[in-house]
Amino acid sequence: MSEKQYHVGELGDAQPDVTQFEPKPFKKGKPPEPLSFEVVMTAEATEKQRKTGTVQVNIPGFSPVKFFCDEDIPIGDDTAPPPLAYMCAGIGFCLMTHLTDIYTARKINIKSMKLEQRVGFNTNLSNMRQLGHMTEGKTEHIETHVLIESDEPEERIRDLMEEAENACMAHFALRNPIPWRSRLLHNGKELLDHSG
Repeated sequence: MSEKQYHVGELGDAQPDVTQFEPKPFKKGKPPEPLSFEVVMTAEATEKQRKTGTVQVNIPGFSPVKFFCDEDIPIGDDTAPPPLAYMCAGIGFCLMTHLTDIYTARKINIKSMKLEQRVGFNTNLSNMRQLGHMTEGKTEHIETHVLIESDEPEERIRDLMEEAENACMAHFALRNPIPWRSRLLHNGKELLDHSG
């Protein structure tokens, strides 16, 4: 019996090759100006539900990363995480990055920190398409629990969480309307350009 191959990612060997926009250059802010950066991604579909993507954070020092993505059997081959796993992990890890950065900078003594998160989704993908209905999906809720063990006063830990939530760019996108745009090009001709 052959061992199952499962891939999440690896160090990328090149930057994402974009053709539809000009990536913005990294801009280091001088206090009190903020740091301005982008994360750029290109992705390609291969066989069945397999996809590969290259992601680059344009802050100096970050390497490009090649990610693999798939879906479960029978529509996919279960060779990599599905897209929503990456989305949910990104939300949780982003908040933890800010918590860790802030408690280190503020010299807050943390014995342990753990994050538990659940995100609810709704889709008719599995039961309506074969009946001729349009496929629809939505995100229903996100719930994040941060468990901290510390001898610090409660107020200091509460302030830590509030600052981290306000600093977390992923949580900002969840809690606030942000400008968005999606385009469809077919054989080089633009068919759709939606924004809001």
